[in-house]
Amino acid sequence: MAQSAPTPGTSPRSGSGSAWASGGVLFAGVLLLVDGVLAVIRGIAGIASDDVYARINDYTFKFSVTSWGWIHLILGIVLVLVGVGILKGALWARGVGVGLAALNLIANFMWLPYQPVWAIVSIAIDAFVIWALCTDRTKAAF
Repeated sequence: MAQSAPTPGTSPRSGSGSAWASGGVLFAGVLLLVDGVLAVIRGIAGIASDDVYARINDYTFKFSVTSWGWIHLILGIVLVLVGVGILKGALWARGVGVGLAALNLIANFMWLPYQPVWAIVSIAIDAFVIWALCTDRTKAAF
């Protein structure tokens, strides 16, 4: 008995949606997990020492480096948990992942003067995560 080939634009795994987008969700989960770990490390560094990051004199969103450290630490822990949820296939994690990636994107935009290169890398990761979680409709969470 011959098997029929899947129709173009469908994923053999799910039967609907793009296989590329479905793979993007898995990759988004990994990226969210990695971005969360990096945020935890960034947070610990900010809490441990005020001399780790550049000092900013006149900045609209100026907080102490310790405050930024706590913000990144807490956000990072939550990002790791949601990343694990996405990798386990939890439907709630996809919707929460979009919201947290957007929140992390905003936090990193505000963090730009302190660490521009890493903030831009994190912004790019968050933008991809938002795109990947919003484009795959195999198990829509929203």
